[in-house]
Amino acid sequence: MIRRTLCLACVITALSACSSGPVIPVNSSQTLVIESSLLVAGVTAERPVISHAGVNTQAVSSLYNEGHQPVTVHYRFFWYDKKGLEIHPLDEPRSVVVPSATTVDIHAITQMPGADQVRVYLYL
Repeated sequence: MIRRTLCLACVITALSACSSGPVIPVNSSQTLVIESSLLVAGVTAERPVISHAGVNTQAVSSLYNEGHQPVTVHYRFFWYDKKGLEIHPLDEPRSVVVPSATTVDIHAITQMPGADQVRVYLYL
């Protein structure tokens, strides 16, 4: 019995040593978080697109107001490294007014090394 337990512990240790470490990827369906109140107001958005230029990493998302009134949208970008870990310090929350029947691009730029994934959170 002790021999089996010892063999099992050795196998588990060997398998865990081969692992490259945990990765928490930002799923593509999770890159855009939009509160339902914005959808009710007529605002829709596209998932953020990331581009790299030197030390800068940029994310851009397009907002569209289908309603008949301008809407003030508050937003915040959250950056993650390749393993899916959040990068600090966090970007400050920002706001933009989206006129009716208009598309507005929002963007964020970070110089944090390792920024590889992004999530944008939109709210009223």
